[in-house]
Amino acid sequence: MIIYVIIFLFFLLIFSGIAFLLYWIPKKFGYPKVGKVLAGIVGVFFIVMAILTIFEDQLFSKRDAIKLLSRQEIVLNDDFELIANESMSAIGDYYHTFTLRISESDKERIVGEIVSSKDFNQNIPTGSYFSDRDDYYNGPKRIKYYETETRYVKELFEPQGKGYAPIYRKIGIEKNDNLLIFEDIDE
Repeated sequence: MIIYVIIFLFFLLIFSGIAFLLYWIPKKFGYPKVGKVLAGIVGVFFIVMAILTIFEDQLFSKRDAIKLLSRQEIVLNDDFELIANESMSAIGDYYHTFTLRISESDKERIVGEIVSSKDFNQNIPTGSYFSDRDDYYNGPKRIKYYETETRYVKELFEPQGKGYAPIYRKIGIEKNDNLLIFEDIDE
């Protein structure tokens, strides 16, 4: 929590400095109203950015869920309910998960796509992407399809190059319920 306060104060200081300069420079040239307008614009921008950051989880919508699922080639044909959404971040790490209640027909179709995949592994442990690998940052895009005791899973791992966190997303379909669980992990 302290780190968030420090980051917030840092950005507050930066935006305050910018607002002051945008007010002070036009005022020195005889345009105080222009300075007030420019400083006001910077202030409103800072407030909007703070609100969007603070309420990120509450502003998550069905449209956002559809967009994230489509990036992994998962399409929902029927209406669904957004059950939960949560994101957490720390310096260097980001975790986002949401849960959807989907229709029985969407569940059957997605499970069918996972199970019929040529790379489907039934009850076979899969290796970790995060172990010491040569292709962690520059290797090929990898997709795993597998089944656990409770879920059917489609996993995507896509390196983004040296110095950038790879894309790691996991979509699980619960066996005993019509729940789709999406996880996005950046380490």
